[in-house]
Amino acid sequence: MRGLVCRDWRPFEELELADDLPEPEPRPDQVVIGVRAVGMSFATNLVVSGRYQRKPPRPFTPGTEVAGEIVAVGAEVEGLAPGDRVMSFVDWGGMAERVAIWGGQVYRMPDGLDFPEAIPMLSSYGTSWGALHLRARLEPGERVLVHGAGGGVGLAAVELSKAHGATVIARAGTAEKRDWLKDRGADHVLDSRTENFKDEVLALTDGQGVDVVYDPIGGQVFHQSLRALDRGGRVLTIGYAAGEIPEIGVNLLLVKDISVMGFNWGTYWGWSPNDERVRFSPVRRRAMDSLKALWAEGAIHPHVHAAWPLERFREAWAEVRDRKALGRVVLTP
Repeated sequence: MRGLVCRDWRPFEELELADDLPEPEPRPDQVVIGVRAVGMSFATNLVVSGRYQRKPPRPFTPGTEVAGEIVAVGAEVEGLAPGDRVMSFVDWGGMAERVAIWGGQVYRMPDGLDFPEAIPMLSSYGTSWGALHLRARLEPGERVLVHGAGGGVGLAAVELSKAHGATVIARAGTAEKRDWLKDRGADHVLDSRTENFKDEVLALTDGQGVDVVYDPIGGQVFHQSLRALDRGGRVLTIGYAAGEIPEIGVNLLLVKDISVMGFNWGTYWGWSPNDERVRFSPVRRRAMDSLKALWAEGAIHPHVHAAWPLERFREAWAEVRDRKALGRVVLTP
């Protein structure tokens, strides 16, 4: 079986493409998926370079977001069969031709959704749905500021906020991305290269600020976001693409009557020290059912920047690393 291999911590472009990996066999509670698409992101590079909070036992095959067809089903699995088109998060192993995973976290894809499109549906839209609805409790009519809106989770946050009746201010760094975001429904689009975005946001909100900030960037973006909030506002800290994990003086939360809340979608799929994937099965089901319904209504449009064959993984990574991607980049084992 072909797949990428990480034998020691290293940059993503230094991984090995092997063709002699062992074929996975399902345990009684597992299915084996023939992988047709697998996602890659900045987090993938953190994992293989040993800088992510979860460190798989080496050697391992990276890749956590997969879509494909079931090729084998364990004896205890109910409701799934060979040939089903499915999507799932896996612990690791997705950047290979086949991967085994617990059947309780495998979900059928809606008819008409392509395998590559299932990757942002599963991950980017899942992350943003959970952050906006489970944590921030977004209400129709509220104002949302989305940083990194040209990326996978940012675009998902824009579309999901609009679908819920919010007013969206999106920030992106290129004219191409800003024009694209206008087409995707953002009410206002700002240039993320402008350092003092707080004043721009206040001008757009009659001096009040926004109700929710969606922040996958961190660093100084986070600090300035606190000052762009209205009373009772919430900052969602999703990731730290800027490379700096910010710290906060909690007195600011008191003075402004605001909240900072984190959201980690991986926890709901078992990526925590005590593995709570069984406990959160109802939450995952609710999220996936909601996203599939929104897709069927045409309210969300999972976008794939490009799909690359497995052997061109270095070229695919360059699109992510150099921030050229509009939406998600996937590999097709």
